[in-house]
Amino acid sequence: MTSDAISPHRPIMLVCLLLALLSLALFGWSLREVFSADGSIAAMDPSGRFSSLIALHSLAPRYVVGLLAGGALGLAGALLQIVLRNTLADPSSLGVAAGAHLAIVAATAFAPDLGGVPRESIAFAGGLVAVLLVLGLSWRRAFEPATVVVAGMMVGLLCASLAATIILYSGQYLTSLFLWGGGSLAQQTWKPALDLAVRLVLALAVSALFLRALTLLALDDRGARALGLRVSVTRFIVLMLAVALSAAVVSQVGVIGFVGLAAPNLARLMGARTARLVLLTSPLLGALILSATDGLVQAMDRASRFDMPTGAVTALFAGPVLLWLSGRLRLARPDLREEGATASARRRLCPALLGGLAVIAALALLVGRGEGHIGFEPFSTVAALLPWRAPRLVAAMAGGAMLATAGCLLQRMTSNPLASPEVLGVSSAAILAMAICVFAAPTLGLAGQIAGATLGAILGFAVLIVAARRGAFEGNRMLLGGVALGAFCSAALTILMTRGGMEAGMILAWLTGATAHVDPAIAMVTAVLAVTLIIPVLVVSRWLDLLSLGGEMPAALGLGMRRARLLLVTLAALLTGAASLTLGPVSFVGLMAPHIARHVGAADARSLLVTSAILGALLMGLADLASRLAFYPYQMPIGLFASLFGTPYLLWMLAKR
Repeated sequence: MTSDAISPHRPIMLVCLLLALLSLALFGWSLREVFSADGSIAAMDPSGRFSSLIALHSLAPRYVVGLLAGGALGLAGALLQIVLRNTLADPSSLGVAAGAHLAIVAATAFAPDLGGVPRESIAFAGGLVAVLLVLGLSWRRAFEPATVVVAGMMVGLLCASLAATIILYSGQYLTSLFLWGGGSLAQQTWKPALDLAVRLVLALAVSALFLRALTLLALDDRGARALGLRVSVTRFIVLMLAVALSAAVVSQVGVIGFVGLAAPNLARLMGARTARLVLLTSPLLGALILSATDGLVQAMDRASRFDMPTGAVTALFAGPVLLWLSGRLRLARPDLREEGATASARRRLCPALLGGLAVIAALALLVGRGEGHIGFEPFSTVAALLPWRAPRLVAAMAGGAMLATAGCLLQRMTSNPLASPEVLGVSSAAILAMAICVFAAPTLGLAGQIAGATLGAILGFAVLIVAARRGAFEGNRMLLGGVALGAFCSAALTILMTRGGMEAGMILAWLTGATAHVDPAIAMVTAVLAVTLIIPVLVVSRWLDLLSLGGEMPAALGLGMRRARLLLVTLAALLTGAASLTLGPVSFVGLMAPHIARHVGAADARSLLVTSAILGALLMGLADLASRLAFYPYQMPIGLFASLFGTPYLLWMLAKR
């Protein structure tokens, strides 16, 4: 064996030893707390029998499940990264975990008695469909890393939106929503540990059989085929194995993020270069990372009485790691070009859109649904319901106009057709800042919430720009940064929501874009903010025309690039923060409206901004009407309802590009 093959062993062994010592120390601390003479359990159980039962059937299985689940995720991440040649691939970033979660939720809601079909099989089917969809969207670009990850995150968002819709429709609001999504390792029996152990051992054995094939897959496809490897068959089998491991973990403990991403990359960082070393060290590192993290979570729970899901805590680390890894990729700059309409069509565009907006507004106020029919309601009924319908409609339309304007700004600035506040994670950052304000200072009121959301959006943009450094305004670099920012904010919001109480209900309403809390004051403030913020954007619209030229041309024409971009980013942040108060982080109107505007003929920046704002208001007015009629007598949150259509649109755009 050469020195090159031996050199990685020492740092890998050292890191594994340190993680093992930390994991064991935290486990020992947990045992000490159970058997401590001054602990609450010992005071109620002088004989120590109850403490022994907790240690044997709760703490010990939890520790072993943490090791096995982490090992399974580490191996699944290593297999996905090798077979796709993508250091950003893992079960979470490819949508596998979200697909498995959706399958379990759907089966529980619609078919609780499936004739004894194991939950793991249901999760496997959901995860497999999700990963095949992701690969189908990215195969034209030869599974280019950025495209695969963005497709995976969008499929994950679609699965999460569908799961939330099913849960809301079935009436299980909070408990079921986070039953599996949180990722808790709490155990009451040894059965999950035994099941995971069997699957992990079998997966390791199959991986060993495919070791030569995985080594060849490190080459390009042409080179691997030249050496006799059936690339497509091998890739499919290995993907099936990785999905099976992920489904086993999701079915037992819920969604656990970050581990499958971090373990293989940590192994490579410590010197593992061959497929054999990566496959050997990734499960070990994954096991130790998850068990150590769970030990820290238990220690924090005991100190703060704040029950945090381990999966959400691990997902907090996914954002920074994904940001760091995305900075090491070579990314192509996308193209943003659409064929414009004729001049006569453009002249007819604005009046037609305004007319459509008026029609949608009238329908949203006048149309209702009764028992078995949809139609115009009597004047007396409309008058009685107007104080509730009108404020929500105004807030939804104003928020849609602001998000559409912000999306148009970002797409013109980055030359990326997939850029929008929702995709870039800025909306999630605004919601997180609002949630922190509610927990830290609940008496701030509406003004404090809007200020917090705006500050969060500004900080979100700042994180994206700093993380991407010189490539801050390169489309795919910012896009990957947005995926990382969104993952971090979503994990932080999940942790905050586990505290429960009225604040958790408010956060859930913001996350889903519920407008039940909107009153005339909120509607008026949202409308005033929309007008106040959109007008300055129209004033500086010429800057967007110059920035779209790219290269050094804008500076040569006298535009101060840094000043212009800073002002435009600030305006986009203000628009996003104000809109997030009513529409939530995943409505995707900021993505769809500018695209539709270009398709119907808007060409220059000013006409594109005006058309996008009108279309954003129109889309959210339509969502307000449809969400009220589709699930009568309930109304689905309009942000969630819009995301059911916005995410497929995003996936279609990704496949088209």
